[in-house]
Amino acid sequence: MTKFETFNLKSELLNSLEEMNFIDATEVQEQAIPLALDNTDLVVRSKTGTGKTGAFLIPIIQKSDPKERISSLIITPTRELALQVYKVADKMGQKSKIRATVVYGGASIDNQIRNIRKGTNIIIGTPGRLIDLMKRGELDISKLKFLILDEADVMLDLGFIEDIEYIISKTPSKKQSMLFSATVPERVLNLAKRYMKNPQSLRIGEGGEMTVKTISHSYALSANSSKIATLLAYINEYNPSKSIIFSETKRGADYLYDVLAGQGFNVAVMHGDLTQAQREKSLQAFRQNAQFLIATNVAARGLDIMDVSDVINFDTPSEPYVYVHRVGRSARMGNNGSAFTIIERNEMDLIRKIEHSVKIHMSRIELNQEPYMGLGHSFSSGGRNRHNNGGERDHGRKFGNQRRGPRNQNHRFAGY
Repeated sequence: MTKFETFNLKSELLNSLEEMNFIDATEVQEQAIPLALDNTDLVVRSKTGTGKTGAFLIPIIQKSDPKERISSLIITPTRELALQVYKVADKMGQKSKIRATVVYGGASIDNQIRNIRKGTNIIIGTPGRLIDLMKRGELDISKLKFLILDEADVMLDLGFIEDIEYIISKTPSKKQSMLFSATVPERVLNLAKRYMKNPQSLRIGEGGEMTVKTISHSYALSANSSKIATLLAYINEYNPSKSIIFSETKRGADYLYDVLAGQGFNVAVMHGDLTQAQREKSLQAFRQNAQFLIATNVAARGLDIMDVSDVINFDTPSEPYVYVHRVGRSARMGNNGSAFTIIERNEMDLIRKIEHSVKIHMSRIELNQEPYMGLGHSFSSGGRNRHNNGGERDHGRKFGNQRRGPRNQNHRFAGY
């Protein structure tokens, strides 16, 4: 494996990397960093959890001057990913005196303006808040040297294409651009062709699985009325140590929270109806001691929690790329992980579609649902919208109105 010191990085950056336990470069870092240091525009497809964040942060910190304000802009699709990238950039840039600032919706814009005015080198943010700050005259990106689009496929699927194009239009033509993503569909390539100069494409793991090989994939058949029993049977038989359970809707996530909390499990919930403070508190609870995080697809995009053992799809993702992003929350940086999906019989075509597109094999497992048949009923959101691409469609119960299930003395309860 290649050590970071072979890239001829400045000593301050190497010291920061060593403190962060960044010793050996991952495959995407090994291939992308030398090209990025050589001012090459890049389009990088690499599996989730393989070190893409370091692949773009290390070159821009190496090439940044502490005296140059707002020389780098990193655009992310979600506030969670923006915060995650910021935390890495903050640690990585400290000894080099490269300062990062994160901006996103749902938090005080006044505080973010104050942080920008203090002077910063790297701006990390979501499209909407970036544009808001630009139109207020608080964010000037006219002298930008580095532009990074992180999880570009997700941003386009979330409808951010016009926002991205507006932001790019305000940047100088002479800059280095890098686009990183787990999947690179045609619409992403079209974006690269319009706004990048002779970009070099890196497809890490080309021709193989789109998920890391350390994830095992399985499914179980279940009637709609017995999906809760199937979920509880899986938990009982496989005893996952730390799991994210994905629901198609916000209401479904709230319902699953109530069911598992009612069984005494240590559980947190996360979806788009929660405030930013509630979402951060939920993630903190999950990182510290909660066994389960019940979430909509908002949690599939960019969260980096190293010890997630299992990803459970309570609702089958309707698109293969959604499956890729969901299961990528497990098996981070070479660890082992499991991805389990509950399938209704009329959804078998989705399993075949995922297997074909993602290039994996999903093993069918049998579970004893009988002991759990009386512990809940299936949640129905009133029909699934297959054209929604896995988004959050309903506005269900707000967090503050959730029921709290009874506590079980054998489990710690993670509430807010």
